Amino acid sequence: MSGRQFVVSKEDWSLHRKGEIDRQRHREKVREAIKKNLADIVSEESIIMHDGQKIIKVPIRTLDEYHFRYDHRKRKHAGQGDGESKVGDVLHSEPQQGPGKGKGAGEEPGIDYYETEITIDELAELIFEDLGLPNLEQKKKQQLASDAVEFKDVRKKGIASNIDRKRTIMEVLKRNALKGKPGLHEITPDDLRFKTWEVTVKYESSAVVLAMMDTSGSMGPFEKYIARSFFFWMVRFLRTKYSNVQIVFLAHHTEAQETTEEEFFTKGASGGTRCSSVYKLALEVIENRYSPQDYNIYAFHFSDGDNLASDNDHCVKLAGELLNFCNMVGYGEIEGPYYYTSTLRSAFKRIIDPKFTCVSIRDKSGVYPALKKFFSRDPI
Repeated sequence: MSGRQFVVSKEDWSLHRKGEIDRQRHREKVREAIKKNLADIVSEESIIMHDGQKIIKVPIRTLDEYHFRYDHRKRKHAGQGDGESKVGDVLHSEPQQGPGKGKGAGEEPGIDYYETEITIDELAELIFEDLGLPNLEQKKKQQLASDAVEFKDVRKKGIASNIDRKRTIMEVLKRNALKGKPGLHEITPDDLRFKTWEVTVKYESSAVVLAMMDTSGSMGPFEKYIARSFFFWMVRFLRTKYSNVQIVFLAHHTEAQETTEEEFFTKGASGGTRCSSVYKLALEVIENRYSPQDYNIYAFHFSDGDNLASDNDHCVKLAGELLNFCNMVGYGEIEGPYYYTSTLRSAFKRIIDPKFTCVSIRDKSGVYPALKKFFSRDPI
């Protein structure tokens, strides 16, 4: 019996790229899974304490692919219909086990998680893509700048990563057509086209952000961690989006003081709480260094709300004064394990001003919504 020989005249190059296509699809699914779980990922301790590493690991749920799932109960099943079934008819379904009906340790599968590597810059890009300083106004000083990359020209010389495939193919097709040999073949160096890019700087009005944090004894490990998580991402957001934004770090217990960035994120304190001290210090910083005519001013304060009851009225008064100079004043209250009958947040309910924003955080997943609420681009 003679054998037959088949000759493939035209290769399907998509087969050669299947590995790269699969990797790209996996990267897109990982990116989508990370975006869906940002609320949990943002407050991960391994990220907040990453010590400057460029690559971090984030936990995400296992990415499900289509596959056959076999019955672990080893029961009998109907494999086909009786010949009279219609589209949409259910041939067989597993009996559902309601909640609480299991015995012992349970036999139902759980939700799998795995860690994927991502750079801190890539994660920051996902977190910050919809964020911006709200209510920016035109000021005298023009120092706040944001950088953007724009492809403005096409040239015959350039680096391989900037090759313009579409224009290169058009040059090949045009040259071959003029020679009477139409088709995509014989690519020469003269056919290559490269995109060239420039970094454009957009100048906006200058801005200063006052980071105000309660470090008193009532702020336990959980409360301090939540506050530091918020300010960690706030600082990174401001420095990623804007070139020259200024950040002032203010910490307080019964007294407030300006600290360095390192001290702000590492040093704790003890003793009582007088939140009015940090609002008073914020007003002094603005008066001495940042004229509202020259700067867009933002103030964000985080506390557990356990303030001296006699000090709450003073806080409301000073916060009202701060609103006269600020584009936005934000207050975040962290609800810890202890119950307080009268918190600073309840006193702040008396403030009726669209520039005042208040959030409450009960667990780690509340950090990301707080970022989105404080840094919404939508004008108030």
